[in-house]
Amino acid sequence: MKHIIVILFIVFTAQIIAQTNTDEKINQILDQLSLEEKSFLIIGTGMNFPGLSSKENGPADIVGPTIDVVPGAAGTSYTLKKFDFPAVIFADGPAGIRIDPKRDSLLNQTFYATAFPTASSLASSWDIEILNEVGHAFGNEAKAYGVDFLLGPALNIHRNPLGGRNFEYYSEDPVLAGKLTAGFVNGIQAEGVGATIKHFAANNSETNRLQLNTVVSERALREIYLKGFEIAIKESQPWSVMSSYNKINGVYASENKDLLTKILRDEWGFEGFVMTDWMAGKDAVAQMKAGNDLLMPGRKDQASAIVEAVKSGILDESILDRNIKYIMRQYQKTLSFNNKISSNAPDFEVNKIVARKAAAESMVLLKNKEVLPLTNDTKIALFGNSSYETIAGGTGSGDVNKAYMVSIKEGLTNMAFKLDSKLISDYETFLKIEKAKIPPKKNFLEMDVLVQEKLWDINYLEKIAKNNDIAVFTLGRTSGEVQDRKIEGDFVLTQDELNVIKNISEVFHAQNKKFIVLLNIGSVIETKSWVNHADAILLTWLSGQEAGNAVADLILGKVTPSGKLAQTFPIQIADVASTKNFPGRVLDSNEKPVNPIYGVPSEEIYEEGIYVGYRYFDAFNVDVSYPFGFGLSYTTFEYSNLNILQDGDDFTISCDIKNTGKASGKEVVQLYVKSALGAIEKPVKELKGFTKTKLLNPGDSQQIVIKTNVNELGYYDTKSHSWKLDSGLYNFILASSSKQIELNKEITLEARTIKTTEQLLSPQVDINELSRN
Repeated sequence: MKHIIVILFIVFTAQIIAQTNTDEKINQILDQLSLEEKSFLIIGTGMNFPGLSSKENGPADIVGPTIDVVPGAAGTSYTLKKFDFPAVIFADGPAGIRIDPKRDSLLNQTFYATAFPTASSLASSWDIEILNEVGHAFGNEAKAYGVDFLLGPALNIHRNPLGGRNFEYYSEDPVLAGKLTAGFVNGIQAEGVGATIKHFAANNSETNRLQLNTVVSERALREIYLKGFEIAIKESQPWSVMSSYNKINGVYASENKDLLTKILRDEWGFEGFVMTDWMAGKDAVAQMKAGNDLLMPGRKDQASAIVEAVKSGILDESILDRNIKYIMRQYQKTLSFNNKISSNAPDFEVNKIVARKAAAESMVLLKNKEVLPLTNDTKIALFGNSSYETIAGGTGSGDVNKAYMVSIKEGLTNMAFKLDSKLISDYETFLKIEKAKIPPKKNFLEMDVLVQEKLWDINYLEKIAKNNDIAVFTLGRTSGEVQDRKIEGDFVLTQDELNVIKNISEVFHAQNKKFIVLLNIGSVIETKSWVNHADAILLTWLSGQEAGNAVADLILGKVTPSGKLAQTFPIQIADVASTKNFPGRVLDSNEKPVNPIYGVPSEEIYEEGIYVGYRYFDAFNVDVSYPFGFGLSYTTFEYSNLNILQDGDDFTISCDIKNTGKASGKEVVQLYVKSALGAIEKPVKELKGFTKTKLLNPGDSQQIVIKTNVNELGYYDTKSHSWKLDSGLYNFILASSSKQIELNKEITLEARTIKTTEQLLSPQVDINELSRN
């Protein structure tokens, strides 16, 4: 033990010395910079948007020109000739490094990137190690291409199933989202590439996002919308945080000192720098004061405004110096500042293995009436456009320029399944004709248009059924930035889609044959209206470029499904509490957006308060199609020997998990805690930890361990502006889903004030919050 303490002391001391040396260098640099030079260190360069040029450079004798070192990257820092500062490269990529695959200077080379599963997919793995492995793969690829900062991961809450960027976000639960984010960040930063967690904070809808005022209570902010960020900051220390577009209770996030300084830095101890989302906020000087260190993509008028503010005394130059110091501490860690030469040759073979593994670990088996797994001599009739044009990910900054895409058809073919060649030919002909009718996209923010499903003649279906053993239909959905999803034809299936599912089901069942539905989607959809038509449903998500191979692994039984839902599937959209006010109301119905990217002033009131996702469905006894944490397997598991060890404020919860079935598999074990009753109402139970077993063979057991702390069991009291714990019984629950309790034990805890904070981010209006009382 003494040796460990000595080692930790040496490491800690070395870190202090390293930072001290870095700060001394930065102070020396600051002393030699003019005010104008400083103003260009706190702005960047970036993409072209209507009305905004990304080529606005400072005077040639001060700031060197923007260098497109990595074409297609989202932005760079300015170079500074006086100190030979290189351009630091920022690239989008929650699902893969988003850069241009072609370069004018190297026409004989391509620069594709691996498309990994999207965040909503990865979250269903409930596996921090998988996220860490994906993070390492990201880091290796970014490093190979000379990217210094990844603009991801994103961990905003799935407040409503219609959120346009839910596919980029992990979960409806902040503990799951925060811990998975930390796993990913630790992986990528171990490779010497900075992560940027985003969008901070309460950015949970896309409609009018640049002019949206999010009205939310202190308690809901603290317990739901900030908690995941807090966990990620404390468990991974990302090099950067990106502030969000929206206002929070009347103040833009990027201009909000309460958010960016008092909470992020003072309360949580964040050490990196804060950058804006692209074109976020209105007032560059207010952003500097708030602690938004870097303005992206940066404009010359912002630099001028800051210079004038310092000269006039509106902005203290020490604030500018402070912000530059936060930026430079991280820049000096980068590949560019350390003169690392990019190879432009990522290890795609290794990364595609990681992508395939992560996809398979994240898929969720929602239904299985003794259908799956199949043998590869099964004759399959493969229906659905997305079986042939499988969707890898969403649109916008979450898109990836990938080298290839393994469709479900290709994956099943690779696994030697026998697919109906007539049906394949007919689908390929149909898709070729229909895709030709769709105009090309004008920009990366534009939504993908999917081909409508073909209605097959009953006689045709009967012939197909006669020649095959089973039918498989894949339903596809995509979404992206700027706009939220629609109910009709997106959350709810179109009438044509329902008819296709119904007709295939009836024809194949009439011949005593089974029907499987695959869901190639990024977010929640309605299933109640058609679930009885399917014998099995596999949620494949938007699983990246190896999706087809991963689907085939599960269908064949090469991999046993172990994914669990990171979000609730409601019966209907009206059952979700936030639907009442999602995605907000326009404040002036006569105002038209000058640019659709900006939208118009609007307001969204979070009247559901803390009752998001399973917290709402549990508290108000609302039935769901599939609960949070749900997922079937090809095997079964037994929970036993629950033990809770309390050591001061720390709890160690353990139990034995035994594979009692006939297939090898993994089980996700979820720890929920039901709090003691008190003056303030609380959710029925809340997720406080989780783990995933190793691969257990039939008959094998594993003792799992989950740790938590008494400080994580409290609630936020808005009257005293403090985290509190009520006295009484706390029920520790080990569960296989939020609805399936396996083991539980009660412990008595005494009341305490965990931490007192300032009154921060308070709403300026009364919110009629949802209550059970």
